[in-house]
Amino acid sequence: MDTKIGSLDAAKPASNDVVSCNQTSSAAIQPCVPATAVSGAGEATLGRHLARRLVQIGVTDVFSVPGDFNLTLLDHLIAEPALNVVGCCNELNAGYAADGYARARGVGACVVTFTVGGLSVLNAIAGAYSENLPLICIVGGPNSNDYGTSRILHHTIGLPDFSKSLGAFRPLLASRLSNKMGLEAAVEAAAEFLNKAVKPVLVGGPKLRVAAASDAFVELADACEKRVIACIGDGSFQVTAQDVSTMLRNGQKSIIFLINNGGYTIEVEIHDGPYNVIKNWNYTGLVDAIHNGEGKCWTAKVFCEEELVEAIAAATGPQKDSFCFIEVIVHKDDTSKELLEWGSRVSAANSRPPNPQ
Repeated sequence: MDTKIGSLDAAKPASNDVVSCNQTSSAAIQPCVPATAVSGAGEATLGRHLARRLVQIGVTDVFSVPGDFNLTLLDHLIAEPALNVVGCCNELNAGYAADGYARARGVGACVVTFTVGGLSVLNAIAGAYSENLPLICIVGGPNSNDYGTSRILHHTIGLPDFSKSLGAFRPLLASRLSNKMGLEAAVEAAAEFLNKAVKPVLVGGPKLRVAAASDAFVELADACEKRVIACIGDGSFQVTAQDVSTMLRNGQKSIIFLINNGGYTIEVEIHDGPYNVIKNWNYTGLVDAIHNGEGKCWTAKVFCEEELVEAIAAATGPQKDSFCFIEVIVHKDDTSKELLEWGSRVSAANSRPPNPQ
């Protein structure tokens, strides 16, 4: 990452009032950063250039996991005053964090190490791609002197071919066709709505109406203004639980609702079996242990609607300045009619006899 790319000053705009990225019809969602806000001068390395360009496109937080092929790059990112490098517990979570950041800010970025990091973050990048989110994944690489040699390096798969990680990304990010006119119309309508909003926007799906929960959703949105709300199943949480520590370390005031129904309910409705049951954790106890008395954290475990109402009132009232974790105990068969029907259809489709062709 010490490769020199020449003077960045030569590329500066003549006027300090010129912004560093293009404006579009939806640009008001995330304002561009003026060139004057970006630090550094003189001859630059590639790492410094990347730091500068990230700031110029509106990124102020980068999610990372250190590894021996990206440490110098991380030094350059940390040296950029307008960037905050957020260390995550693993690459998959770093990718998911960048995904969420892109949804809120317009573009997200993560930095991982060579091969082991790139392959670990792949699922998160795939999810962002499927949602058409602008996410930048920067993967460190070996020293250029090692390319073309027969050296077996750390964090490779035991071969001198250094292209395996990039090769895994290429088919995933292949071009695909879309309805350009429909997409442009949808983006314009969404951008117009969001740009007129004076409060944070929560987006609810059509199932709210089916469940007669529209009024409750509006009340929750009003109560939780300016806070991130996450609803996550117990199975998904067991994959990502480590980064609760990152949220606490960075003073986040998020509200997490953990839906504890003892396993993978969606899979149960498709094809039940003992593999859909997971080990139950003491989730609130785990979060309390991660908290360890550092920062503000509040947890609750609820078993009925009345207790849930009380917990939400506490999270949005006395505990509004805390990271709030609410575990909601739900019976494993407590599911919607729509999910039951969907599971039956998927099961039928998956159990069709093989096609002889």
